[in-house]
Amino acid sequence: MSSLLIAVAAFVAVSALVGGVAMMLRDKPSSRIEDRLDVMTGLASPSAAKGASEHSVLTQPLDNVPGFFETLLGRFRNIELLFEQANTSLTVSRLVLICAILGLAGAGAGAALGINLFLIPVLACVMGVLPVVWLVFRRKRRLKAFAVQLPDALEMLARSLRAGQSLSSGFNAVATEMSAPIGTEFGRVFEEQNLGISLEESLNGMGERIPNLDLMFFCTAVILQRQTGGDLAEILDKIGSLIRERFQIWGQVQALTGEGRLSGIILLALPIVLFVTVYQMNPDYVMVLFTDPMGKKMLAGAVVMQVLGALVIKKIVNIKV
Repeated sequence: MSSLLIAVAAFVAVSALVGGVAMMLRDKPSSRIEDRLDVMTGLASPSAAKGASEHSVLTQPLDNVPGFFETLLGRFRNIELLFEQANTSLTVSRLVLICAILGLAGAGAGAALGINLFLIPVLACVMGVLPVVWLVFRRKRRLKAFAVQLPDALEMLARSLRAGQSLSSGFNAVATEMSAPIGTEFGRVFEEQNLGISLEESLNGMGERIPNLDLMFFCTAVILQRQTGGDLAEILDKIGSLIRERFQIWGQVQALTGEGRLSGIILLALPIVLFVTVYQMNPDYVMVLFTDPMGKKMLAGAVVMQVLGALVIKKIVNIKV
């Protein structure tokens, strides 16, 4: 029982530390609508509102894609944006609480099943990370759905412009006729324009919420057309056809790299499955990796090699289109 209490106390301490760091690092900027309302009511100066639009889509290169570490640190620095991109009502405190509850449940289940003391913290950490994995998976699925819907939305917007309607009415048509997530995002841009926010700021905000290269092309085209003129409907048709061709090429690449991706999944899952199987058959044989000094070095080396193998396989099969 004392060992269980020690494991639980260690997990609670780590969870509290992670939660405290997340609370300190999260950014709480006021929304663009609140900034606009503050300017209109005299609570803020117009220069403060202009500072929010300094990072416009026109001042950023279209291929400005952040790296892995920049993306990871950016999510922790502005974790509320991650919640918004995943379209969930969770907050940092709720997420930390859920992680702590699942971690304690994992530690308790491991103790009740009689799992070795060295594996209880591992099980608790795995259970505690599950909500974060679910949040990232939900965000990825929503962004993928948005990318699939974007060509249809651009074609609908082009048809609306050819019918003589305004660009704002086209955004409203997309928001009304198409489902989430693209209907929600275009509807938000339409509502922000009704509140007095400029189109460039609204499109820039949508680009921050949806980090998609094709959407950045669309936002840049719309802003340039409003400044220089031109046939926006034809431009939207060309962007939509370009996106469809990219999806077609991406599907071919996925089919050609399917064998490599499946081999990577099998090779990465095989050591874990073998470890669990041997542990069920002969626990003492496996626990040498945790008790013997040489076993600990071998286990650390195996974990490092697994991570390096995963990165290499991902680099091989992840072909950008």
